[in-house]
This record gives sequence, C-alpha cells and structure tokens, in this order.
Amino acid sequence: LVPVPFDATTSYRRGAARGPQAILRASYQVDLHDHEVGDPWRAGIALLDPPPGVAERGKEARRRVEALREAPDEARRREVDTLCFEVNDAVENEVGRWLKAGKLVGTIGGDHATAFGAIQAHVRHFGPLGLLHVDAHADLRRDYEGFRWSHASVMEAVCRLLPDVEQLVQVGVRDYCEEEAERIAAQAGRIFTHFDADLNQRLFDGDSWSRLVSEIIAPLPERVYVSFDIDGLDPKLCPNTGTPVPGGLSFAQACYLIRALATSGRRIAGFDLVEVAPGPDGDEWDGNVGARLLYKMIGWALRSARGPTD
Repeated sequence: LVPVPFDATTSYRRGAARGPQAILRASYQVDLHDHEVGDPWRAGIALLDPPPGVAERGKEARRRVEALREAPDEARRREVDTLCFEVNDAVENEVGRWLKAGKLVGTIGGDHATAFGAIQAHVRHFGPLGLLHVDAHADLRRDYEGFRWSHASVMEAVCRLLPDVEQLVQVGVRDYCEEEAERIAAQAGRIFTHFDADLNQRLFDGDSWSRLVSEIIAPLPERVYVSFDIDGLDPKLCPNTGTPVPGGLSFAQACYLIRALATSGRRIAGFDLVEVAPGPDGDEWDGNVGARLLYKMIGWALRSARGPTD
C-alpha cells in the first residue's frame, strides 16, 4: 500500500492528506478474519512510507493554492501544477517499482488527483485495462479551477492521456456539470456512467442490485483497475470527506460490487482508495469505514488473482 498524503487542489474541504494515517489508526481494531474474503492478512499487507517528497510538496502546493485564492496569479498557478506533476511522477515511480517486483499494489490518498500516477503505472506495466470508478463525482472537468491536476479532473486526464484505459465505468455519480455530461455523451462506448438517480429509480421499480451490478461490470475487460473515492458511499459513512453529496452506495452495495467484479473471471490488477478524511475533532468514523473497505478490496483483489470463485 502506497500512501499519498496530498490534497492541494481540494475545492471544498481539506483533510484527505491525513487519510492514510486515519486508515492506519483505525485498522488496529479491524478483526482480520473476514466472512467474505477470509484472511487476506496472511498474504502480507504493508503500508509503506509516502514516496519521497510527496508530503513536503503537498504542504507547499497548498500554501500556494491558498495564496491564489487571495490574489490570482498565473505564475503561481503553474507552480502548483508543477508540484502536482512531480507528485504524480513520484507515485508512478513508486507504484511501478513494486509492480515490477510482482506485488499487488494499492494506493491510499489523499485527494483523487493522487490516483493518476498509480493508474498510469498500472497501464504501463500491464497494458490495456478497464477502470471501475466509484464516486459521487464524474471527475471529468478539464483543468478545474485552472489546475491541470485537480481532483475534479483526474478522469478527464485519464481519458485524454491514457488511451490504454479502454473502458471507464463510473458508479454512484450524482454531482456533475454540463461539460462532463457532454464528455460522457461524446465518449459513449468508452465511458459508461451509472448515475445514482438512475440506479435508485431501477431499484425502486423492483430491479435487484445483483442485476444492476451485472450490467455495470459487463463492459469491463479481463483486467481491471478500481479507483474508489470514499464519497461514492452514502455520506453518513464518510461525513468528513472533502465533497460529500447526499445519496450514494451503502457499504453492503459497495462490497457486493467489488465481490461481483472479483468473481466474474476478471482480475483486479490494482486499486486506490481516496478522499478519506478524519474529522477536525479527531472523529475516526471515516477512517474506520475506510479501513474496512480497504481490507475488502485487498481481499477480493487477492482472490481475483487466483481465478473465479463462488
């Protein structure tokens, strides 16, 4: 597990840079035998130190972002982009190094922009793959608030810069703009967005979550990377995340989705969990939920590497 304590371009609330440590603290009270995934800890789970320079660049970029909000300055904005690019590069190098060593690699953010380097490393290591993206937001804005590497632009960057991400399947989206709707429509066949309102309408009309999940994962190829923004869940499960939105998946629905992917014959090649943020008063609920979701993702990724299972 590669932690990336970086949240420079968050546009509403900060705190995701403290997500990796919040998850680590909460993990000490997670029972390690899991009813669904068994004992993934036996495979060996290691939370590494952050890639060199990431935390320092995060603090410096945040200072410059806050100065920009007081006085717009294009040179300073470019400096923030440079720092974000350097973080992407550091994450890609670290993730790529462990992939070459034969490891299953997960990334813990940090804001969602921190996922780009990890996704790029997986594409360069494995070649073409699909991407399952759970999020309240489409993250398909171009250079949101003028930042090339904004947390709200990560999937736009993936689609534009990583053509070997053959399919992007999005689940739980409920906050998006007209630009993103147009981008989704323009890339039909590559981007499949399952809006939260549509999923719930079908559930209310009597469809089962099992049937919906089968449709969700159907376009994905044999090898899949999972990018999971915690705000894809109901915000009662992540009240301190940076941009909470009413609606979203229950914990059970999210776990069922990951399980269905892992048992479909596909392989989970890698994953990230981002936007987990502890409360300002030390509230550990977000870290608790994040630690448990992460353990499920690790377990199902390991199971998927062994082939289909009931």
